[in-house]
Amino acid sequence: MIKGLYRSASAMVPRVKMQEITANNLANASSPGFKRDLLFTRELSRAQAQQVPRKSDWETPMIDQVYTEFEAGTLEKTDNPLNLAIEGDGFFVVETDAGEAALTRSGIFSVNPAGFLVNGDGHRLLSDGGPIAVGDGALSVAESGQVEINGTPIGTLRIVTVPDRQILKKIGDNEFVTPDDIEPLAALNYAVRQGYLEASNVNAIKEMVSMIISFRNYEADAQALKTQDETLEKLIDNVGRVR
Repeated sequence: MIKGLYRSASAMVPRVKMQEITANNLANASSPGFKRDLLFTRELSRAQAQQVPRKSDWETPMIDQVYTEFEAGTLEKTDNPLNLAIEGDGFFVVETDAGEAALTRSGIFSVNPAGFLVNGDGHRLLSDGGPIAVGDGALSVAESGQVEINGTPIGTLRIVTVPDRQILKKIGDNEFVTPDDIEPLAALNYAVRQGYLEASNVNAIKEMVSMIISFRNYEADAQALKTQDETLEKLIDNVGRVR
């Protein structure tokens, strides 16, 4: 009986996490360059369970891991010269407030008061020569990533990639960082599209269906937990009367 309670409770925990992830995906469905998150959950086999700490012998160890789906979104034309999109492989590189390099597929940029090209978080877009100073000039970006201000070349956008995207750690909603021991590589198969934005890869309908299914499963587990609790209570009462 106690084992059943723990099994039902263990199954409910990932459902809550799933709801949180799905809600965040839906909230960012219209955010350019956003990549949806998914939850991977599985019950450990008996052999694997020996390596996972337990609080009791009744618990069913679960592994749940949040991972990002990097499938590209569609490109949407905006005709805004400060909007950029990557067609193919690669990420833009921006400089965070801490001076670290972060990767992003979101191409909504603007010119800050200091004259630099920045994203929505105020992080400066980087070229091979460092931050891009636009000032009051006209920005032009070629498919190769070459940047020109008023027709004068000033550098080439840093477009990078990593062999395994699952090593990337998401910070915020649209930026990623690599582990300290992994250095991003220069991307090769890409084209930069000026005046375009990459839409998020969130399918709102699928996310809503996923949320409903997850909630129904949570309800079923909660009902199973309630039923077992009531049965256990009756059992304890009956044993007490016999004594």
